[in-house]
Amino acid sequence: MVEEKVLADDVVLSVENLSIAFGGLKAVDDLSFQIKEKEIFGLIGPNGAGKTTVFNCITQFYKPDSGNIYFRDKEDKLVNLLDYPVHDIIRLGLVRTFQNVELIGELSILDNVLVGAHIDFESNILSQALNLPKARKEEKTLRDMATEILRKLDLEERKDMLAGGQPYGVLKKVELARTLMANPKVIILDEPAAGLNDTETKELAQTIKKISIDFNCSIFLVEHDMRLVMDVCDTVCAISFGKFLAIGNTKEIQENKDVQIAYLGTDGDE
Repeated sequence: MVEEKVLADDVVLSVENLSIAFGGLKAVDDLSFQIKEKEIFGLIGPNGAGKTTVFNCITQFYKPDSGNIYFRDKEDKLVNLLDYPVHDIIRLGLVRTFQNVELIGELSILDNVLVGAHIDFESNILSQALNLPKARKEEKTLRDMATEILRKLDLEERKDMLAGGQPYGVLKKVELARTLMANPKVIILDEPAAGLNDTETKELAQTIKKISIDFNCSIFLVEHDMRLVMDVCDTVCAISFGKFLAIGNTKEIQENKDVQIAYLGTDGDE
């Protein structure tokens, strides 16, 4: 726990003066921002701006060269994520998805969602192998939880179907359902609309909004589909070459000339 650090009560994640370089290339350069509870926060920028690198630093796939990343965990304790190995980040209440769908096609949708509860299993391998009462009770509790999540995301009718062969939009929602099994405080989404058509993207937008409200968690996303960003985000942070450009609501970002030049390739006067 970080005793000396103080954040506003509604801030759940604070990135402060984050920097990382690969060789002579500064991928992220003194970047700072904060995410509030239940906020949908977008990070945008042109290709190569360092967006995914920021994600990887927050989740400790990469160790930054400098800066701090403070997080209010499940127990409402303020911790510095730099003090934790990557495999412990999810236990704190910070989960992420990746650009590619990572589901097991040979398992049912329900079983794929249950994979997200692996950190909460208390029964040991022997208890599970022998199907002892404690293991059965624990599995029923988690299956009920997974079923309820699927119901809220309008996927309950598909829960016993194999993940393989499902529409891509459904698979994206299943991935989101799986993250919810970890009872997250913040969900990090890396280009969630990649590969989706317009209809699926609109459905995804509604799902993201629903998750933020119904599951009491913040959403942090990187996304190239600006329609999705402008539709769902409360706050947007724009970066270019790892450097901070601007932060504000969607209207402020759309009208910001620095963002227009860096991201849209225009000077804002055309």
